[in-house]
Amino acid sequence: MESLEKTDRQTAGSGETSQQQQQHRPQQGAKTSRCWSTVTSVGKCLLLIILIPPFLNYASLQREGQLLLPEGGEIIDIGLGQKMHLMCKGQGQPVVILDAPTGMSSDIWFHVQENIALLTKVCTYDRVGLGFSKRVLQNESTGTEKVWGMSTTGRMVDNLHRLIGLAGLATPLILVGSELGTLNARFYSHIHDAQVSDLVLIDPIPEDIFEEDQWQKYWYSQRVPSLQAMQFSAATGISRILIILGLLKPAIMGDNIAEDLLQRQKYLLSNPAHQSSAVDEHFFLNESASQVREISKFKPLSSRTSVSVIIGDYFDEQIPAALNQVVAQLQKTLLEQTYPSANQIHVKGGDRRMIYKRPSVVSKHLLKLVSQRQSKQQSQ
Repeated sequence: MESLEKTDRQTAGSGETSQQQQQHRPQQGAKTSRCWSTVTSVGKCLLLIILIPPFLNYASLQREGQLLLPEGGEIIDIGLGQKMHLMCKGQGQPVVILDAPTGMSSDIWFHVQENIALLTKVCTYDRVGLGFSKRVLQNESTGTEKVWGMSTTGRMVDNLHRLIGLAGLATPLILVGSELGTLNARFYSHIHDAQVSDLVLIDPIPEDIFEEDQWQKYWYSQRVPSLQAMQFSAATGISRILIILGLLKPAIMGDNIAEDLLQRQKYLLSNPAHQSSAVDEHFFLNESASQVREISKFKPLSSRTSVSVIIGDYFDEQIPAALNQVVAQLQKTLLEQTYPSANQIHVKGGDRRMIYKRPSVVSKHLLKLVSQRQSKQQSQ
């Protein structure tokens, strides 16, 4: 009897437990379902946040690439699947060609070009991959890059020579380069000396600079990674958002800057293709410098070509003083050994940004050089 009562109590207890478990299961299931729903919603939001900016940026780039092409500019097919953007203004001779600093488009010369165009014909161009020039695809190439390598001075000079010939620009010309542009201008002048009457170097990069450990460390541990971050930012659409928020600004700004110039700069800051080429030019700058060193030894500059050098107080006032001192000393050695008769011009307070921060100072010296060359031509 007692056994039966005990069994009944156990059965009753078991029934209550079972009933409670059945009541808890739907509650637990609902809770789990809500958790998964929340996770799914958060995942969808994150996916949209990740996908929408690059998608919208890509769509904007496709539209802007056509609308923002500079008025009066030409797109010239130079072969090897490459098309280069050339912009010429003004009339007369000698023709002046401006070669931009490392990783920059031809817009960086805007003010200087406007000033020089008042006296003669002056041309700027975008190196392949930068600005509005199309970068070569490997399967479109005939192998020239195997000789000089992509994004190196040798290849850039080969491209520039093709461009000058196809555009029918009158020679001999005045070739002006800044930073990487000085390496290109030097290489071109040594190889094609009959086509260059005057060589102008603004903030020249010494070819031995990467033999200095502290410079090499700065360049490859700070400078190049910062540009790679810019490339990633452009590819993910973050750059466009930063521009809209006013946290990322173009290099050339001011009240007298045309709206189309501002928009082009914003377009290039958001363009991963342009940023990728900028990274490559910086990464292979060491190789470009080596190429110029070799060509200078192999073929000295013709005595018929005059050389002018424009240098400020610093190479870059935003880098440590020790690095500026390294560059200054190597620039001095470069001029003493390679161009001892060069006309040296010092711009007080200037650095590598002087071509767009203080364009009138740069233009003054270039206009003087053009006038001297025109006077010689008229006397002959």
